[in-house]
Amino acid sequence: MNQLNKIVSKINLLPEVARSRALTLFFGKTVKFVGTAGAKVEELSDSRCVVTLKNRKRIQNHIGSVHAVANALIAETATGFIVGMNVPDSSVPVIKTMKLDYVKRTAGDMRAEACLTDEQINAIQTQEKGEVAVPVTITDAEGKEPVVAEMIWAWTPKRR
Repeated sequence: MNQLNKIVSKINLLPEVARSRALTLFFGKTVKFVGTAGAKVEELSDSRCVVTLKNRKRIQNHIGSVHAVANALIAETATGFIVGMNVPDSSVPVIKTMKLDYVKRTAGDMRAEACLTDEQINAIQTQEKGEVAVPVTITDAEGKEPVVAEMIWAWTPKRR
């Protein structure tokens, strides 16, 4: 279990009503841009992460929906957090590829849910370096999937 996993495991012991707020505050201070955008960490474990973003004026595009880059942010955040939960302390996770296809107009608040399989978790935890395609589903307030994303994360040993 790495340092991040230890911290999140302690936060996850909090009552459900306080858990999301604590995760959001922790990550908002650690990853400043996530906090600035107002992304909310709803759930985080070794294998699953859910990040939401309210459709507020400051993150809207010219047509009043959540900006494309803000959708990319929650996809990158959800996938990065679960990779971060599993990468050894001796390694550093980095985003390698972000591919997003905007297939429909979004409506309202946005939600990104990322998951890892047991095999992916094992690879991240045991291989000195590698890469993994992390599945992420981005849905809007109507439950539609207006953005189709593919995120590839790599991990390498930290430089000394």
